[in-house]
Amino acid sequence: MSGTRVTALSVTPVKATRLHVIDSVELDEFGARGDRRFFLIDQSNRMVNSKIVGTLQSVVCQLDDAAGRLTVTLPDGRKVSGPVADGEERVEARFYSSHPVVRVVEGPWTEALSELAGRPLRLVEGDPAVDRGSIGAVSLISRASLHRLASQAGVEQVDARRFRMLIEIDGVEAHAEDRWIGQSVKVGPTVLHFEGNVGRCLVTSQDPDTGEVTLPTLDLLREYRSDVECTEPLPFGVYGRVLQGGRVSVGDPVNV
Repeated sequence: MSGTRVTALSVTPVKATRLHVIDSVELDEFGARGDRRFFLIDQSNRMVNSKIVGTLQSVVCQLDDAAGRLTVTLPDGRKVSGPVADGEERVEARFYSSHPVVRVVEGPWTEALSELAGRPLRLVEGDPAVDRGSIGAVSLISRASLHRLASQAGVEQVDARRFRMLIEIDGVEAHAEDRWIGQSVKVGPTVLHFEGNVGRCLVTSQDPDTGEVTLPTLDLLREYRSDVECTEPLPFGVYGRVLQGGRVSVGDPVNV
């Protein structure tokens, strides 16, 4: 694995919105600092992701942490911006099978995002909104796995952002990352321990810029991954926890 390197890092401050591909990120026990810091809830306080509202992937969110200001850019180019100061309202949200108490973040984006989604939405903040909590604080996929899926689909390439993974690497064979489950891996100065496969859902079939369904990823995975021994069905990539934090950058070495 001497030639294995980090080739991309992808984050977003608001879960379900378009990913930013960045050069470096600070990892701690909760994952990439600032990643999925916020998420959206509906009138029933249920978390809303792009599987429910695909057009959220057309929204670009940028957080100026120093200024405490969130800017939301809508598909038509309009920008709404405001402070993310502490508010008093707390609600119990439904985040998959958990029920975290979260802070409602009021701002000009509430009306804009609700109009886009065609339903009332509110922005909230709690613990980082990664799907599996600290046990899944990081996720990783190899370029070779993406190439293998592209081959199955009969296309030149598959955009890695479909899978909304934090870390992309190169220098291993397709699905080599599956074998890292239960092992610790050094990524740059950090140490990650991989806990399981990332089982896939309909979000991966959506274009990562528009949210439109453009690739039958689940059918493709069933064709060649349905018999793979895994921790979650239709596996593609792995998730894990951060044992030792630090700053990970594109180009950093990866060593099991």
